[in-house]
Amino acid sequence: MMNPDDLKYHKRHTWIKVTGKKGTIGITDYAQDMLGDIVYIELPEVDAPVEAQTEMSEIESTKETSPIISPVTGKVIKVNDELSDSPEVINEDPYGKGWIAVVEIENPAELDDLMDASEYEKFVEEESE
Repeated sequence: MMNPDDLKYHKRHTWIKVTGKKGTIGITDYAQDMLGDIVYIELPEVDAPVEAQTEMSEIESTKETSPIISPVTGKVIKVNDELSDSPEVINEDPYGKGWIAVVEIENPAELDDLMDASEYEKFVEEESE
C-alpha cells in the first residue's frame, strides 16, 4: 500500500492529516502490518491533552500491545468510536476508516519535524534492514 502524499508521518509510525488547525491521526500501513491482526484499541478521551512524542493511546494485536505516539501537541476533539467494536478496520483501511482521533493542533511548528511520504518510505526501508 502506498503512503498517501497528503499526510505527514512520525518515526513511531503514526500519520497526521492536517486540515486548518485540526489534525486527524492514525497508524501507518507499515505499523498495522507489523502488528498483525488488531484486536483492541484504547481510544484517547475527548478533551484529553496530547503531547508530541508521547503516548496518546494503546493498540493491541494478536502479537503485542503497542503505544500509539502522538505526532503533535494539542487536545483530542473527536475519536473514532467505530474502532471500539471493530478494531480490525485499522488493518483494512489504516489511512481511511481506520483513523484514531482528531486533535486540535496547539503548535503547528511541530509539523515541520515530521516526514513526508517519500521520507517516511526511506525511513521504513532503513528500519527494516
